[in-house]
Order: sequence, then C-alpha cells, then structure tokens
Amino acid sequence: MSAQIALDVMIGGVITGGLYALIALGLNLQYGLMRILNVAHGEFLMLGAYLTYALHVSLGVNPLLTIVATGPAALGVGLLLHRTLYAPVLGERATPQAVESRSLLLSFGILFVAQNAALLVWSADLRGYSYLSTPLRLLGAPFGANRVVAAVVALAVGVSFYAFLRRSLVGKAVRALMQDPDGARLVGVDVRRVHAFCFGVGVAMSAVAGSLISMAFELTPFIGLGYTVTALVVIILGGLGNVLGSLVGGILLGVVETAAVYLVEYDIRPIVSYGVLSLILLLKPSGLLGR
Repeated sequence: MSAQIALDVMIGGVITGGLYALIALGLNLQYGLMRILNVAHGEFLMLGAYLTYALHVSLGVNPLLTIVATGPAALGVGLLLHRTLYAPVLGERATPQAVESRSLLLSFGILFVAQNAALLVWSADLRGYSYLSTPLRLLGAPFGANRVVAAVVALAVGVSFYAFLRRSLVGKAVRALMQDPDGARLVGVDVRRVHAFCFGVGVAMSAVAGSLISMAFELTPFIGLGYTVTALVVIILGGLGNVLGSLVGGILLGVVETAAVYLVEYDIRPIVSYGVLSLILLLKPSGLLGR
C-alpha cells in the first residue's frame, strides 16, 4: 500500500468512524450504565434521518439546522419511553441479567413499531436528497463534502459530550454510577433521574446521527438494525461503559473497514466488522480501553 493510499484510507476511515463513534456513544450510555440492551437504537437513527429528510424536502430546511429539531424531539421521546416503559418494567431491584433480557424484549417491540410506522408514512421506497454532494479534496484525495461535514459534526458532538461528562456535576454522577453504583447511591446520586437522562441522551444522539447520515446516504425503514450492530461492535471494541472508548473504537473500526474496502471490495465490510468483534472477544474481552 502506497503512502497516498494509506493517507486516503486514514482520512476515509476517520470520516466513517466519526459517525460510528456518535452512534455507539448513545448506545454505550444505555448499555454501559444501565445494562439496557436497546436493539431499537438504530430505529431512532432511522426516524431522525426521515425527520431531516421530511423537513428538508417539504420545507427546505438546511439538513444541519434540523439537528435543532431532531435532537430535542428525540430526547423528549427517550425520556417518555424511559418513564412509561423501561422504568416500570426493569425496576430498581432487577439484576443485570434480568435488565438485559427484559430490555431486549421491550426494545424488539419498539423496533417493529418504529419500522412499521416508517413504512406507513414513507413506504419501503428508497428516499434521499442531494446536499453538499460536490467532491472535496483532502490532501489530494476526493471525498464527498456531505460526508466530511457529517463526520466533523458527529465528532464535535461526541467530544463535547465527553468533555461534559468530565467537567459537569451531572457528568460526574454518570461516571460514578458507571464505576461504583452502590457507592454513588450512598453519596446521594439520584439513580432514577440519571438513568432517565442517559437513556434520553442516548436516543437523541442516535437521532442526530441519523440526521447526519441522511445527508450522504439513501434511506429505508430497515437501515436501523445494521447501525445497531455496528454500535455494539464499537462498544465492545472500545470498552463497555467507556465513553472515550466509543470515540476511539468508532474511528478505529472506520479505518479498518475502509482499508478492507480499498484492498478487496465494499461487500466485505460486514465480514470485517464481525471479524474485529471476534478478535476482541478472544484477545481482550474488556475492550481496548476497558477495565
């Protein structure tokens, strides 16, 4: 591999990995903190993408500005779902194993509801729009300007949230619950409110990622599950409950997949993802940055 191709792979991998990181970050908040295995995570991405599509095509709203709508709307939906469905079903005394199994079944129901609602509204036809589709050269290599902008925004949101967790009082409460739940309860952390906050923010991040993805890719009601699987791979790669691990793992997986596409073909991407997942589980089950 020549130096120029290696540079192209690195840039392309970071662009892809930036989106992966944002998607995984939201799911890691839910699974890493609460053990909520939300297989409907990608469906919120899909709905966010369709909302951006509808606002742009029908009202002419700039896709980047639709984040102001998709993010808060998804946050509200996440808080509502946690209050009405997840909190009563999971309970405060449920074991981690019970939480995982119950949340898995519950999220499967949400997945099918979201998919069929999207089918009723937008049908199964491919949907998309043209936005910043002109090529942009980075160090001599052409990349779609829409993908570059989407990746930059995704990384900015992810890094900003990581800084929020490190410096804010709410962030300290979240990290305390991740590190030592019993100790966090003893010092007065309101577990129910922190769980609701993290679930809502996780849904919002997925919807924002969907808004960004809609700028560069076509949409169907069934795109969500693939992104959920990718998010799980990134979480395991970076470390369960490790926010920085999600950012690093997303970029690393993006680089590995992009290199495989350059060397072989596009269809090999799922094989590479599952191969990375298998290697991590065999060699370092706690993840690269996990404890």
